[in-house]
Amino acid sequence: MPKKLQPKRPHEIESAASQLRPVAASAVITPSQHATSAAKRQGAVFFRSIWQRIKDFSGCGGDATYLMSRWLLLRAVGLVYIIIFLGVIQDQMALAGPQGIVPLADYLKHVADSHTGPVAAFFAAPSLFWISSGETMIRILSFLGLGAALAVVLNLWPRAALFTCWLTFTSFVTTWHVFSGAQLDNLMLEVALLIIPFCPGGFRPGLGEKSPPSALVIFMTRWLLFRVMFESGLIKLIAGDSHWRDFTAMELMYETSPFPTALGFLDHQLPHAYHVLEILFTFFAELIAPILAVVGGRRGRWIAWGAWTIFQAGIQLTNNFGWLNTAAIGLGLLLLDDQMITAATAKFRLSFLSRWLSPRPAELTNPPRSATRWSRGLLGVGLGVHFIFSLLMMARICRLPLSESSPLLRESVNAVSVFGSVNAYTLYAQFDPVRYQVEFLGSNDGGQTWRPYEYRYMPQNEKEISPFIAPWFARFDASLQIAVYKGNKDRTIHVVATHLLAANSLVTGQFRRNPFPDKPPTLIRMQGYRLRFTDAATFKKTGRYWTKELAGEYLPPLRLDQRGQILPFDLATGDRELQRGNHTQAMALFAQLYQEGSTAAGFRLVNVLMRSAGSDLDRARAFTVLNQLAQSGEVIAEHNIGVGYEYGIGVTTDLAQAESWYRTAANHGYTPAYFSLGALLANKKSTASSDIEALAVLLKVATLLSGEDAITDYIHQQQPALVRKLKDRMSPAAILAAQKRSAL
Repeated sequence: MPKKLQPKRPHEIESAASQLRPVAASAVITPSQHATSAAKRQGAVFFRSIWQRIKDFSGCGGDATYLMSRWLLLRAVGLVYIIIFLGVIQDQMALAGPQGIVPLADYLKHVADSHTGPVAAFFAAPSLFWISSGETMIRILSFLGLGAALAVVLNLWPRAALFTCWLTFTSFVTTWHVFSGAQLDNLMLEVALLIIPFCPGGFRPGLGEKSPPSALVIFMTRWLLFRVMFESGLIKLIAGDSHWRDFTAMELMYETSPFPTALGFLDHQLPHAYHVLEILFTFFAELIAPILAVVGGRRGRWIAWGAWTIFQAGIQLTNNFGWLNTAAIGLGLLLLDDQMITAATAKFRLSFLSRWLSPRPAELTNPPRSATRWSRGLLGVGLGVHFIFSLLMMARICRLPLSESSPLLRESVNAVSVFGSVNAYTLYAQFDPVRYQVEFLGSNDGGQTWRPYEYRYMPQNEKEISPFIAPWFARFDASLQIAVYKGNKDRTIHVVATHLLAANSLVTGQFRRNPFPDKPPTLIRMQGYRLRFTDAATFKKTGRYWTKELAGEYLPPLRLDQRGQILPFDLATGDRELQRGNHTQAMALFAQLYQEGSTAAGFRLVNVLMRSAGSDLDRARAFTVLNQLAQSGEVIAEHNIGVGYEYGIGVTTDLAQAESWYRTAANHGYTPAYFSLGALLANKKSTASSDIEALAVLLKVATLLSGEDAITDYIHQQQPALVRKLKDRMSPAAILAAQKRSAL
């Protein structure tokens, strides 16, 4: 039966009525407030999600394990170290052995003499070679390093093996001097040092189920990878090279890289639009991808890993940067965890790989052995110090003066840098506009014929391109190129030339072949030359990859006298004859030395012929010598020929020829030629003169002048008057056009 309704009591009626009263306006939740609250909640959820992904990347959260990815990474590191020590075994005696180019004993003696006390000397060049620098010690450390690298690959006592790799390779790198200038050496030193605590413990650890990497170790290894990726892109934006900003970097990248391959030549021929895409992909792989790896979760790390791997593989196939790109691809494995690898192998039906690498169930039943408190603390301190120094290195890239603010901090950074185990990664921050190299030429018939020493891998022959040698690193070839690119005349080139004159088989063996197998040379020249890629049509027609252009003498030639002593050419005797007024005798001496290969003697001969009797015959002979010097690539001779044509010295006046020679010398980088060209155009001596071009050239001269000599002083005195003369007869628009042109 229905329940009988009972009347409500008065207080119940009042309570019910109160529920029907209007709510105060302040208590009403409007739509906009609801949307704001929802946005805040969504923002909080988003930032919590990002923070969780950062923690996952750092190894501090999530379900990730790193046994399989670690196993793969260690095999990659071991293989790279095998390649490294095979190269050490092949090159070490020629580079730094007792009879090598820079003997270890001589270098260590120089270091010891330059520092007060053995401790300071050791920290200036930390190496086991302080114990002994003889041939036996070199071979022991070379093969010890190779054995340790094999042990890493075979997973035998990986921590001790990797430490041995680091210790022995540090001993070589810190004493190689000029032969360890490439960043790929320091990269592998830092990799080895940071990967040691990442390794599993034990003699035969398998996957290392009993010693999984800690969160701190995972963070530091991934921080290394992040730095290698991100710093390489950051420096391209900060360093200021305009080729990255105006998207012309790839027009120079392949042509000036150490050992460009046939694929690099083909890439160079592709349209500019494709090169722009390459630059955009470079910045994606080096700037966007590492950020995605940190905040993008596993999907972001897959994208970063794919972009980074494709990017590094492309560089290796086109540019031959030794093991640098191979090591970078191996480091990219740090982006993966076991769950990602398992999912990928299942998706591509390669599950047998993950089953092969997966931990065995029986081993998972044994709990991991925890490290002692003091060892964890010591490791934490060490990695913390490394992290601080890595931040200081990054601050240097960002042009922040943090490490320079304190002398103690600055000295600490410099001391750590010597070990090469904390680095800044700044590849291709700047570009050299032209590929410039030095060629060694020898003669054993008094300078009548010259034979070149052919490099094994570095471009030299117009119809040859470097083979695919990466991950092998051609240390000798690459080091000579780096030495030349330093700007100053590097003494290493001179030392190599002395060994070639001495017929040192260790050094001649670094070249493709010995051009003097029967009778050693008595003269060596060091000739500079420029190389530029040809275009596709020229290659198809002639088979030439390169256009080779002589760039003059790099260093004065050397000769071997009758007593077997290696000496420069003796110009002093001719100079003394000039001082005594014996011009004829001086000319004969200079002519003889010039025929034997002394470019400096050729210029001396020209000066004497121009100033001696002043006859037309002498001046014509001087002009002939100048032409010979210009054909050998001497830019000063090119400029002086222009002077001869402009003023009719030794030849009939020809302003068109003068302008042509000035342009040639200016294009080859000779600053006085810019001034001569600008002056010629400004004075209306050229039939093809242009005030805009004249002013642009003269303005450019002001930015190129450096040094203190008579020619520079003369240009400083004359340039302002010529600029005023041009501006007085030019319109404002023409002046502006010239100013813009001079800035290019």
